Amino acid sequence: MKIVAKQEVARIVQVLKAAGKKIVFTNGCFDILHVGHVRYLAAARQLGDILIVGLNSDESVRALKGPSRPINTAADRAEVLAALAVVDYVVIFDELTAANLIETIKPAVYVKGGDYKLEDIPEAPAVVAYGGQVVIIPAVPGRSTSNVINKIGATNCEC
Repeated sequence: MKIVAKQEVARIVQVLKAAGKKIVFTNGCFDILHVGHVRYLAAARQLGDILIVGLNSDESVRALKGPSRPINTAADRAEVLAALAVVDYVVIFDELTAANLIETIKPAVYVKGGDYKLEDIPEAPAVVAYGGQVVIIPAVPGRSTSNVINKIGATNCEC
């Protein structure tokens, strides 16, 4: 199963690292999956052997994005992410940042999207502290969940 509990991910990572696998980790809300997400995750996966995605829980998405979000539940978002061939594991977390997961996983590479600057990534210090690499992958212009939501809202759709 690709969707794993926080407790299980530590064991999985230990086995993978012992086998010499290079772990790449990223995290986010991934509320309405779009081509920007797909290209981002594909680029992240190319940086190593295994891609683990930390997925914000519904509660943490609400805290980060506001009371009208997420659009899709964590279970649904996790299942959609897990269906992507480039994603090896998905782990849902409740905190506002993925710092605790990073401490557990200690990925060789931590990836964020181009809408971030290195100094604005709260997890970056933890990654640098154990010798990991932080990589920022450029955003796909015009592709964002907010754009999708705004477009739907502009159509007055009763979808």
